[in-house]
Order: sequence, then structure tokens, then C-alpha cells
Amino acid sequence: MNVKLLFSAILLLVAVNASARHAAIVIDAEDGTVLHEQNATQAWYPASLTKVMTLYLAFYALRSGQLHLSEPLAVSSHAASQPKSHLGLRFGEHLTTEEAILATIMRSANDAAVVLAERIGGSEENFAHMMTAKAKTIGMVNSNFVNATGLPHDLQITTPRDMALLAMHLQRDFPEYYQYFGNHSFNFKGQTLNGINAFTAKYPGAEGLKTGFTCGSGYNLLAAAKQNGRRLIGVVLGGMSSKERYQLMYNIMDAGFSNPNGGDLDHNIFAMRNAYAGTPPYQLGCGEHANLASVAHAGSAMAYASPKTAIRKHQHLPAPIASHSTGKRHKTIIGRNGGKSVQIAKNAASPKAKTAVLTVAAKKKAASASLPHQKTEKVLAKNQKTSPKAVVASKKTVVANKVLAKKHAVLASR
Repeated sequence: MNVKLLFSAILLLVAVNASARHAAIVIDAEDGTVLHEQNATQAWYPASLTKVMTLYLAFYALRSGQLHLSEPLAVSSHAASQPKSHLGLRFGEHLTTEEAILATIMRSANDAAVVLAERIGGSEENFAHMMTAKAKTIGMVNSNFVNATGLPHDLQITTPRDMALLAMHLQRDFPEYYQYFGNHSFNFKGQTLNGINAFTAKYPGAEGLKTGFTCGSGYNLLAAAKQNGRRLIGVVLGGMSSKERYQLMYNIMDAGFSNPNGGDLDHNIFAMRNAYAGTPPYQLGCGEHANLASVAHAGSAMAYASPKTAIRKHQHLPAPIASHSTGKRHKTIIGRNGGKSVQIAKNAASPKAKTAVLTVAAKKKAASASLPHQKTEKVLAKNQKTSPKAVVASKKTVVANKVLAKKHAVLASR
């Protein structure tokens, strides 16, 4: 067997086994030949990959003369109110079209994306209708958009196949603007802002494109690279961590470039268009609402929602770590099943709290089995509730919660 083909097969096997519950595709950008796919027509939450469609319409407006790169764009109150990731734009200030484009690509700036959307569509809502209409026109039959940013919404969906097709059209339709995706930094208000896409910075021949993250989507990545005159486009949706999404992409892109035959010409991205997309899984057990599987398995990060279950209004942030002194979090968890809102759980204990309760129960059981030490165990348990160490641990946990929440707020929708 050809050594390169064997190496390619091994890389793909590693990529698939690394995260059995993700979705991915790699295509040859020249003819759409599919080199690798896994759940490639499965519906998924796009997160900030949404912004690639926002930029496609911005490039279309530039080409038509509706928009100009040096044109100053006003920041509305709606744009200024967008959550992170953002530039921190204020109501009434201005930035140029080019600055908005660069900020949307390299900083995943929600406020900049909305500024573009409102300038082109009049409102973000109307712009979202334009996004969906354009998606259908270019063959993205299983994609639907309700905002310009990718912030969580149950009806904001796509597939790996559709996202690969979008990148293919971007490169073909707007070669003069496509190069923006390969930038590593840009200047804004006298400050140099670096891009957040590690693929663009590290992968040989990388041409960039976009990262994305919400709790519902997991860690997403749309990427393109060119080596020895050959361009490949890759999509990874649902990585369980930022590191994993990049490693999955590196593996499947390496495998694609290692295949000298270019894949099966009969297996083409255009032939996949009528496949049923299904319902998006809720990928990570984080946010104020855990998914159905997370509740059943005490918050396991690898848990999946059932195929017909997705969380309504899913959140970015991970659930707070339970304080050692509280034992449980009182929260009603609402999910969506068959289009209807249902109560999944009430007074749900957090993973750490549940573990703590089980540990105490185990200690009591062990103590009762050894009568000579029963009194000692009770005294220890009583002292544990009021000891200074427990109080300090509880305070440290509260601080950790705040730091964790701030960190994930920055990551939200990247």
C-alpha cells in the first residue's frame, strides 16, 4: 500500500476516534470532491461561523457599490448592546466598513457584525432574512439564519456540508475580498488587535476563515489552506474543547493533502444537498441550562441531547461550580422536545454538589458498618461543616466562579 495513503488513513482514524460525536468534512475547493466526512449533513448550531455568511453579503454589497470600504458606519444602540465577543463599540461612534470586516473576522466582534448587518439590511432581523435567502441561492439548503452574529438561537442552524460550500463560494465569488480572512492582526483606534484563529497562525498554507463557540454548538472551525497549488476546505463542528477542534482540523487537513489521488470524483459536495439534516444536538453541558443527557449523567461534558431534544435559548456560560457549603443548586431546567417547551428537572444538583452528597453518604455508610468508630465519624462530619478550612474553600469557590464566568464570557460565540 502507498505509504502516503496509509498515513492518510491513520490520520483519519485518529481524527474520528478523538471525538466520535462531532461533525466534519474536507473538500477539494477546485471541484468539490469530498475527501473526508463525518455527519457532514447533520444539522448543527453554527455559532460565529454565522459571521462568514454576514461577510459574504458584505462583500456582495461592496461589489455592487451599495457599500464602500472607507465608508464610516454608525453604531446603533442595538449594535452597541451586543455581548462578547465584541470591540466595545459605543452608541453613536463610527468605524469604517473595512474595520468592521476585519473586526468580524479576526476578533469575532458581534457589535461590528451587527453594524454591517444594519447598514446593509436596515435591521438585523431583515438582514437575517437576506442571509437565509442567499444561502438557499448558493445551495446551502439546510441552513437558516435569524441573526448576523451566531449568538444562540434554536432556529439558527447549518451543516458541515453547507459551511464548506459557503467557503467555496467566498473564494470563487469574491477573490478580491477573500484575502481578508488570512490577516493576523489589524489596527483599530491606534491599537494593534491580533486575530484569535490559531489555525490561520499555525497551519502551513492556511488561508484562514472562522472559529465559533457556544455551549450548544461546541467548538467550531471553518478553515481553508493551500499547499503545492491545491486548496482544501475543512469544517469541524462540535469539538469538546478549543484544542480538540484545532487538532481534528489539523488531522483531517493533513490527511486530505496526503492523498495524491484527490478522493473519489463521484463523491461530490453537490450530490449531498438533499440529505435530511435532522435536529442539532446540544453539544456541551454548560450554560444556565444543562441538556437532557447532562442532567441524567450529572453534567458529563461528553453527554448529548437526544436527537429530537435541544435546549431553548441555550446559554454561553458554564454552570457555576457548586460551593462546598451549599450542596445543591435550585434551578428549573427547561428544554425543547418536539417543538414544545418541557420541564426537564427541578432543583437539579450540580455535578460537584452531587459528588459531595454521595461522598458524605458513603462516609455515613462506612461509619455505621464500624460501630467503634461511629462516634468519631459523626464528630468529624460536624466539624467539617463549620471548620475554617471549609469556609475558606467555599469563598475560594465563589471567586473561582466569577473568574470562570468572565473567561467563558470572552470565549462566547467565538
